[in-house]
Amino acid sequence: MALELTCAFNTSLESHEHARIAEQLGYERAWFYDSPALYCDVWVQLCRAAERTERISLGPGVMIPSMRHPMVTAAAISQLVTIAGQERVSIAVGSGFTGRLTMGKRPLKWGDVADYVRVVKALLHGDRVEWDGGLMQMMQPPGFGAPRPIDVKWVVAAAGPKGIAVAEELGDGAFGAPLPVRGFDWSTALTFGTVLEEGEDPGSERAIAAAGHAASVMLHWAVEFDQLDMVPGGDKWAAAYDALPDGERHLALHDGHLIAVNDRDRPFVTGEVLAAGGLALSPEGWRERLAQLEQDGATAVAYQPAGPDIPRELEAFAEVCRG
Repeated sequence: MALELTCAFNTSLESHEHARIAEQLGYERAWFYDSPALYCDVWVQLCRAAERTERISLGPGVMIPSMRHPMVTAAAISQLVTIAGQERVSIAVGSGFTGRLTMGKRPLKWGDVADYVRVVKALLHGDRVEWDGGLMQMMQPPGFGAPRPIDVKWVVAAAGPKGIAVAEELGDGAFGAPLPVRGFDWSTALTFGTVLEEGEDPGSERAIAAAGHAASVMLHWAVEFDQLDMVPGGDKWAAAYDALPDGERHLALHDGHLIAVNDRDRPFVTGEVLAAGGLALSPEGWRERLAQLEQDGATAVAYQPAGPDIPRELEAFAEVCRG
C-alpha cells in the first residue's frame, strides 16, 4: 500500500500508551482529537506520548482555534517540540466540528481560522504580533521552551472552497473526513471502523463495540447539517432525539461521540448499517476501500480505533495495510 499509515485517537487517559503501541506496529503518525468536552486535554496527552515514543510523529488532529489564545497554543507547540523535536510534530487545524458543536457553537469562519494560524506561526518564528489589541512575542528563555524559530508542519482540515483556500495558503497538506481533499501532495483521509475476523458477522457484539461509534457519527453530522436523507433510516433515528429541547439536543447527540454507541443510537446501529457504511469490513474489503481512497487523492490514511480492545484494532488495521 502506498498510503502513509497513520492513526487518530479520541484523547483518552490511555492515548499516550496507544501511540506507543501504534509506533511498534509501524504507524507513521498519531493524531489526537481536540474536543475537551469529551476527551482529555490534547496537549497533555501529546506530551505524555512524546515521552513514551521515539519515532512516531505527533500532533493535534484537529486543533480548534477558539479553544485557546494563540500564545497558549504557541507555548503548547513549543513544549511538545522540546520533548519530541520539531521534525516529529505536525499541527492539524480546522474550523471546529465536534470541538465546537459539543458546546452548542457552529464552526468558525475560515477567515478567523486563517488569522489564528498566521499569528501562531509568527509567534513560533519569534516575531512580534498584535492580537486582540495587544502586542506580544514569545519570550521563553533557554530552559523554558524550544528556541525560536520553531518550524513545524501544518495541515488544514479543509471543507469547501474557503477551507481549501486556507489549506493552499497556510498548510503543508490537507485533512479530510471521511474523504480526502484532492489536489494536495499530502492529503490525509480520516477513517473509522473495524476489521472483521474470518466469518464474523458485521452485527457481532465485538464489531458493534469497535465500529458502532462510526455509524453514530453519521447521524450526528446529518442532524447538525440537515442531511438526514444521507443516513439509512435517518428520520426515525433522529426522532429518538425529538423530545429534547433545541438548546440541549447537541449534548445528547454527542454522548459517547466517537467513543461508543449511546442508548438512543443503539437500536439503529446494526450490522446492516455498519456493512453499508463500509465500517465493518473483511481484510479484502478494507484493502479495496483503501485503494479507492488512494485513487480519490489520499496520500495518507488516519485510522481511528475504538472499543474495548484498541491494541487489537490497531494491529488488525496495520495487518490489512501491510497485506
